[in-house]
Amino acid sequence: MADLVTTRRDGAVLWVAMNRPEKRNALHRELLGRVVAAVADAERDRDVRAVVIHGEGRVFSAGVDFGMLAGDVGGERPFRATVGEMQAALDRLEAVEKPVIAAMHRYVPGLALELALACDFRIATDDCELGLPEVRLGLVPDVGGTTRLVRTVGAARAKELVMTGRMISAAEAHAIGLVTRVVPAGEHLAAAADLAGELAANAPLAVGLAKRLVDLGANVDARTFQQMELLVQSILVRTDDAAEGARAAGERRAPRFTGR
Repeated sequence: MADLVTTRRDGAVLWVAMNRPEKRNALHRELLGRVVAAVADAERDRDVRAVVIHGEGRVFSAGVDFGMLAGDVGGERPFRATVGEMQAALDRLEAVEKPVIAAMHRYVPGLALELALACDFRIATDDCELGLPEVRLGLVPDVGGTTRLVRTVGAARAKELVMTGRMISAAEAHAIGLVTRVVPAGEHLAAAADLAGELAANAPLAVGLAKRLVDLGANVDARTFQQMELLVQSILVRTDDAAEGARAAGERRAPRFTGR
């Protein structure tokens, strides 16, 4: 039996693949948990500076595994316990202090989009369809989808997508800020590699804390946000990487960051 999730290293980039192509990478608790665990493991590896999540086969992911959903709804285990576990998994993914890119192709509905929303960047092929169709099943997006969608595209756009359950094109998703970049079909992995390489070239501690600063500061007042900037900068200015960055700039060469 093939592994549900496979990983490979390419320089400073960790590639994490959902490997359930025969089920179109439909997500159940175990698959989602393994994806998140693979990304979280990278947090302990100083040599990994960016992570790309992608799907093997014809689509990024078909969303929730309806077999799991049918088994959990009305089962002995409270459904909210299952949802709570998956919420915690995506919260853990979002908190990783390394940039995470979702490289998406063809189809990204429901839980698949909730997974992508927990990433920092979303690259989509131009034939990609994205959406949160849960209301068509009598449900709502409940694994952080509603929360993160509001934060990403604003309340008005989020209401439209959540309340209609409509799937949208990659072009429309890009226009409203849901997708970072749209690329021709088949080029999502190459585009993700380019972005990951750009991120990995920067000082990793600064990139990681910049991510946390933006995420944590999104819901605070401007004065508090500025104070958070000062605190983060007071940490970074004492790092070896900050000293190396200054030396490299003075010597007009590329910096050699070590993550220290």
